[in-house]
Amino acid sequence: CIRRISTNGGRGKLVRLYTQNIDGLEDQCEGIGHQRRIAVHGSMDEAECASCHATMDFDRFCELVARQIKDISGQDPSAPKESTPITCEACGQNTVKPSIVLFRSRLPEVFFQKVPGDIEDVDLLLILGTSLAVAPANSIVWRVPKSAMRVLINRESCGWHLGLDPHSNDRDYLARGNCEDVVLDLMEKLGWLDELKPLLDRHELPDSSAELLKERLLKLNQKQAPQKVVPANAEQG
Repeated sequence: CIRRISTNGGRGKLVRLYTQNIDGLEDQCEGIGHQRRIAVHGSMDEAECASCHATMDFDRFCELVARQIKDISGQDPSAPKESTPITCEACGQNTVKPSIVLFRSRLPEVFFQKVPGDIEDVDLLLILGTSLAVAPANSIVWRVPKSAMRVLINRESCGWHLGLDPHSNDRDYLARGNCEDVVLDLMEKLGWLDELKPLLDRHELPDSSAELLKERLLKLNQKQAPQKVVPANAEQG
């Protein structure tokens, strides 16, 4: 779903992608990258020191994890029997970890720095797959300009406590359904569905997503195919 939204990046329409996911999948999407993505709760594909907040090269971090952290699943025979902390190369503290926000920890400063400028002139806010229950990430919903449309793509309605009300507000719309289905509907309406074909060619989608996209493209091609008209035989007199 995120890959499909990210194709807007090349069109200059995507201001920013704010995500509460910590799995780092958004970083694999073309057109986004770290400059357009803000991981509100941090990301597992980055590493930093919890003491001084210095970053560590992620490949280096993975090497140290393999060397110093035990495998609790017991599947890696080369893993150590006991774990030892990973030392920060900047401050010397044994507090290097994935760059995720732990419970009661402060969100990354970049979130507070970027939100005011990002929402200043935004025309459309797309809200995908969320309960809108976690603050302050959910504050974006009520902080966007009153002139901005807010589209909630979700299986159920939510966000009333933030003023999001598709039933009463003309600026709000609930696109009810699975995110992938609804995003494909949106891209088809905008005429952008064909732009997703390279993802199939490069096998960059999960099997279920790839099958769904193939079905949509097939239906689209069938709609666009010119209908053959067979002329009736002329009566012979």
